[in-house]
Amino acid sequence: MIKLFVGLGNPGPQYEATRHNAGFWWVDALARELKVSLAPEKGFHGLVARANVQGRTVWLLEPQTFMNLSGRAVAALARFYKIAPEEILVAHDELDVVPGQAKLKFGGSHAGHNGLRDIHAQLGTGDYWRLRLGIGHPGVKSEVVDWVLQKPAPEQRTGLEECVARTLKAVPAMLDGDMEKATLVVHTHKAPRPKPPRPVDS
Repeated sequence: MIKLFVGLGNPGPQYEATRHNAGFWWVDALARELKVSLAPEKGFHGLVARANVQGRTVWLLEPQTFMNLSGRAVAALARFYKIAPEEILVAHDELDVVPGQAKLKFGGSHAGHNGLRDIHAQLGTGDYWRLRLGIGHPGVKSEVVDWVLQKPAPEQRTGLEECVARTLKAVPAMLDGDMEKATLVVHTHKAPRPKPPRPVDS
């Protein structure tokens, strides 16, 4: 089962609405769902909440170290509470997934994502779960840095918010350790309803 839910992003109001903070949006939404509040914990270099779900303790974490040092917070909390890497889920922005969609994945490389890169280094393994929240790709590699630090267009923001709401429905399965079911929920993306045909004048 997942015992630690981590959202990646950058602290500060100037980054709040940027694509790189999609992981924070997800954990904020989870905190609202679980009716808990994230609060600063200096020892864990982040905002932390503890929730009790069906008699089980669950931790929420938003590192406040800036993206490229995210692993410091994750490793500190995981080691203190003896949470294994495979019991950690990291929600983060993903360039290779279109806005409005998400992918659940276990293990693998950090694929150049600076937050994941540091988590890999601090945990000493890549064997943890990732919830990849699609932000789309600008199409040109040289524009990626600006892209992730910009606010998404309104329709992309709406897609991301709908994606967050939809993927939260996978949390009960994650807490039960049924990651197969959780993956099915995350990957089931309903296509938009087709518009009804316009009436033809007779």
